[in-house]
Amino acid sequence: MKTSQFPSVRIPYQRLLGYHEGFLRELRKCKPETRGTYERSLREFFRWYPSDKKFQFRVVDVERYKNHLTKKRKLSPVSVSTYLTALRRFCDYLVDINALKGNPAKEVKGNKRPQEHSRETITAQDVRAIYQAIDRVDERGFRDFAIIKAMVVCGLSEIELIRADIGDLKTISSSMVFYVQGKGKTTKDTAVIFPNDVKEAFQGYLAFRKEADGDEPLIMSAGNRTRGKRMTTRGIRERVNLYLEKAGVKNGKSRRITAFSLRHTAATMMADNGATVEELQSRFRIGTANTAMLYIKKISDDQ
Repeated sequence: MKTSQFPSVRIPYQRLLGYHEGFLRELRKCKPETRGTYERSLREFFRWYPSDKKFQFRVVDVERYKNHLTKKRKLSPVSVSTYLTALRRFCDYLVDINALKGNPAKEVKGNKRPQEHSRETITAQDVRAIYQAIDRVDERGFRDFAIIKAMVVCGLSEIELIRADIGDLKTISSSMVFYVQGKGKTTKDTAVIFPNDVKEAFQGYLAFRKEADGDEPLIMSAGNRTRGKRMTTRGIRERVNLYLEKAGVKNGKSRRITAFSLRHTAATMMADNGATVEELQSRFRIGTANTAMLYIKKISDDQ
């Protein structure tokens, strides 16, 4: 359907909420992280929709929403694209149930990907300060130390850590090998060899879980009410942010220094040591050469 052919459709807010509930039920077929991304991204639309009062599912309305995300909410280009993708998927559902004749969100493109990473790296001194901020006196402290070691040294992401089971750690010829299921993957088919310091960090943590089975979560919640459950990406980010604050690393840059900065730092350090694009892609499970090239470009720009 061409842009000019999208008919105006004004859907009452309460009815739209009902459609939203049906959409969320459909999302149960998706992977948990995909479902979570769409659900979180649509919250902004459902906050904005009743205040806008003139959204009629036309291309111009979606463009107005995009302008709201970009100029009023001041979201990053990547976040704007994610929010629009979620709206696009929701509109597909509305078309499927005959609430809309066509999907106007398909006519509005997301913002171009940035030519540099939106998160900053941290220094070796910052890394040492973070390690020192972790009190390794109980299971939680040893777990958090292992998480941060794996992110800084091996560039593991939150999703790779929370998907892991204890059995994904193997000892092969005295080396500890971690089998990873990366973003967008359905199998744990990528091997990451842990250096000795990361190996020792996980051995220290797993000493608290000697009776655990191989199919139990590797990174487990230690809270009183959630103990035994797999830790969430949000949980890991909250713990990492705790130590970033405690170590004084944030330094007023809360939107630029995040849990991703640890992985970002690992890749930048590797690029600084002369890694090729292909080596960065392989080591950090990066999908495209263009994304990996951003690390090499950053090193060139800083020199």
